[in-house]
This record gives sequence, structure tokens and C-alpha cells, in this order.
Amino acid sequence: MQVLDTIDEQRIAELCARDEFFWLDAAAPAEEDVRRLADRFGWHPLVVEDLVHFSQRPKIDSYGDYALIVFYGAHTDGRGQPALTEVHVIVSGSYVITIRHAACDELHDVRRRMTASPPRSEQFVVYRVLDALTDSFFPILESIDEEIDQLEDRIVQRPSDAELQRVQRVKRTIVEMRRVVMPQRDIAARALDDLRELPGLDADARDYYRDLYDHLIRIADLLDSYRDLMTGLMDVYLSTISNRLNVVMKQLTIIATVFLPLTFVTGFFGQNFGWLVRHINSFWEFLVFGLGGMALPCVLLFAWFRRAGFLERDGAGG
Repeated sequence: MQVLDTIDEQRIAELCARDEFFWLDAAAPAEEDVRRLADRFGWHPLVVEDLVHFSQRPKIDSYGDYALIVFYGAHTDGRGQPALTEVHVIVSGSYVITIRHAACDELHDVRRRMTASPPRSEQFVVYRVLDALTDSFFPILESIDEEIDQLEDRIVQRPSDAELQRVQRVKRTIVEMRRVVMPQRDIAARALDDLRELPGLDADARDYYRDLYDHLIRIADLLDSYRDLMTGLMDVYLSTISNRLNVVMKQLTIIATVFLPLTFVTGFFGQNFGWLVRHINSFWEFLVFGLGGMALPCVLLFAWFRRAGFLERDGAGG
């Protein structure tokens, strides 16, 4: 089996003339190159449309002697954020052609291994491609798990708008991945039956496709658990913010309550009672009647707050 990484029409023609099976992994091909391949192999116009316009849903479409599989992997983009890798796989008894727009190190590793050790059957090539894309999700899921742990600690300690934005971003990533993983799980469940009907393919990879299906089930379960964790994390964030707001309102209420009798005392004695004015003739009398008259309500309020339990610190207090 030959492994190609560029669209070399002359070499493809030679392989087709010898009826030799090959895998072509085309990264970001031009639309004209895709249409030339379609003319050579007689692909259906709907297949050409899917190959030219990406952002397709995961699917497997059979067209007689060949099939189109739309499958997704995962990678980290230039900003260090998780992203999806869309790969279109055209499977026939004579060739496997993968077309993608993004870089995919996993497929590069598969090409290198197959060049060194050719597979024993055509279906095994398809399995290796789908398995590499499936396994690319696991490192991304590990990074998401670590980020969820960090978010839990930060939200409990000191929640902020930055953590809320991270929660929303991670939640969108999980939803986006789940949107493609769930149909891919169904594709893996019936991939062998659909591919077995293609002429020229040896149906000897049933156990491998079962392993692929198990991996996709595991990924789907992890995404479901992460989605539940993010929902709970959002509840923790809102609860923590609410508790901190209650603490702040409690503190402000205590301050306002303390100043309420002081305002009353100063306003009441601001009427200049003759008795009070005549008895404040020295600094010590000012301390006793003036400041003492304001300190006494504060002491009484403090004793009342302590007795009522208003001054006890809440568990969520900062």
C-alpha cells in the first residue's frame, strides 16, 4: 500500500493503473484539486459539495462503490484553546482519501507508521484514521478536566467575572465537542456494516471498530460528566456571589444601624438644652456628656448584636 501526502496526479494514475491500494492525505487542497480528483474517480456532485464546503455534521454516506465519512478530531489552536478538526474520508476498495483544512499531527503519525509497516487490509486503514481522530480527544479532555479543577478552587476562594467567562467558554467547548461525538458514536456502531458492502474491502476489522465504538462511548460519557460539572460549577459561582453579597449587605446594615442612634443623639442634643449647655464647662465634661452620649448607644448596639448573633462570621465570608 502506498501513502501519499500530496495530490500527485501522475502517481495516482500509475497506482490506479496497477490497481494498487493507496491512502492520500490531502491537507488544505485547493478547490480545483478537489474537483480534479472528483472527475478522476467519478464522485457524486453531493460529495464534491461536501468536500468543498466544510462544517458538515458527522455522517457516513454510501454511493455504491465508495462512501463519504465526515469525522472529527480535536486539537489545540494557536491560542491554546481546544478546537475541532474536521476530516472528510472517501473510502473505496481501491483507495482511501482524507481531506482536511487544519493540521493534524495524529494523521501524520498514522502515515509515518503505515509507511514503515503497511497494514494488512484496507478496512484497517480506515480504522486507523478514525481511531487517530478519536484518540485526539483524550488530551483535550484531560486539559478540560484540569481547567475545571482550577475553576472550582478559584470560584470557591474568590469568584470574579474572569472565572465566569472561563466557565462559559469551557461549557461552550464541551457542548461543541458533544455535538460531534454523539453522532460519531453512532457512525462507529454501524461503520463495519456500511463499509462491508463496498466492493474490494475485506471485512476483518470488526473487533477494531468495536474498540473505536468503546472509545467514543467513553468520550461521550466524559463530556456528559463535564457538562454536569460545569452546570454545578455555575451554581457554585452564583451561590458564592450571593453569599458574599449577603455578607456585604450585613456589614453595611450594621454600619447604618450604628450611625442611626448617633444621628438621633446628635440631632436631639443639637437643640441646645439649657441644662446640657450649662453643665459642659470643661473638657472632661465634654467627654462624659458629649462623646459619652454617642458611645453609649454604640456599646448597647454592640452588646445587642453579639447577643443576637449578628456579628458571627459566615462560612462563605471573605
